[in-house]
Amino acid sequence: MPGVQFTNLFSVALIALLAPLLLGLAPRLRVPAVVLEIVAGIVVGPHALGLVAVDEPVQIVSLLGLAFLLFLAGLEIDVHRLRGQVLRLAVLGYLITLVLGGIAGLGFSAAGWVRSALLLAVTLSATSLGLVVPVLKDAGQAEGAVGRSTVAAASVADFAAVLVVSLVFSTEGGSAGERLVMVGLFAALVAVVGLVVARAGRSERIGGVLFRLQDTTAEIRVRAAMVLLVAFTALAERFGLETILGAFLAGAVVGLVDRDAMSHPRFRIKLEALGYGFLIPVFFVTSGLRLDLSGLVHNPAALARVPLFLLALLIVRGIPAFLSVRELGTRSTAAIGLLQATSLPFIVTATQIGVVTGLMKPVTAAALVCAGLLSVLLFPAIALALLKRPADDRSGPAESLPSSR
Repeated sequence: MPGVQFTNLFSVALIALLAPLLLGLAPRLRVPAVVLEIVAGIVVGPHALGLVAVDEPVQIVSLLGLAFLLFLAGLEIDVHRLRGQVLRLAVLGYLITLVLGGIAGLGFSAAGWVRSALLLAVTLSATSLGLVVPVLKDAGQAEGAVGRSTVAAASVADFAAVLVVSLVFSTEGGSAGERLVMVGLFAALVAVVGLVVARAGRSERIGGVLFRLQDTTAEIRVRAAMVLLVAFTALAERFGLETILGAFLAGAVVGLVDRDAMSHPRFRIKLEALGYGFLIPVFFVTSGLRLDLSGLVHNPAALARVPLFLLALLIVRGIPAFLSVRELGTRSTAAIGLLQATSLPFIVTATQIGVVTGLMKPVTAAALVCAGLLSVLLFPAIALALLKRPADDRSGPAESLPSSR
């Protein structure tokens, strides 16, 4: 195409390839690929070496990567496991998170670090479900009480955080009341589409066609999922809401209607290959390209924000985990708290919205992203060590938890 250069996109794609490859060649380097992708983006970006810039092709693919990241996050939510006591504790825990986050936000706002205490509270409130689940699987706890509690809390937190950002801090304008009405209308439309898709999926004729075309070059299930993703994202924008809400709900709808995984076991693998194989890494590398650390590097007072934000993240998301301490024991509960405090993708998204809306300074956004990077580096490793140790003080129902590998 005349006038369009793909050099920067090639550089970003190359970084996305080399980051996991380097980790594969150095297995002792226990660093999530997402951390390496963001750090590499910072190093080669315009605020450091200046080798790669965010031009139009990079920006478009990065936007698709963000949408796909939220789509896969919604896909991770298992609505059928969100019920009973687990759901009640997850909702109560998130309310406690918002209260603690609000207190932290007021403190940081009084110090002049943020302009919206609520935005900071919401930024600190989400959990990286995609990073937490592998840790639970490594510890052999994914299907036990610890896994159920962690996944439920993370699911509620992710959904609520995306909803609040779309409702209160949308960059599309309009009052909060107008956006509340739009969220209601949008939710009703999503529910209708979900029912139509579910009914169509149960049709023998349509089901037969889907089964016949799902593993051909038509890749009909993947195409249908992409139509839902683009449709919900476009509709969210039309309703004056953040597009991340549409992408998230598209994934949730696909996950809800995708019950018969036995007939199409490779469907989710294909979606993850499309997302994690190209689009999502481009988003993370681009986030690094946009991140300006000069304010942190040249200002020790600003750099001091990073450990304080990390501590706030641990308190805001970690303390609510202790609602389950009687059932699960101190060690397992501490591990859940650490996993709940592991957050990066939503922090990156929320800080970008904060900078665009003028509610957050770039130096504060950089400090929050750095705190998120540290949470991904530190918290899952400590949680895994706790979960793999023999139980120390479990009692009651927790005694039936599966032993760690």
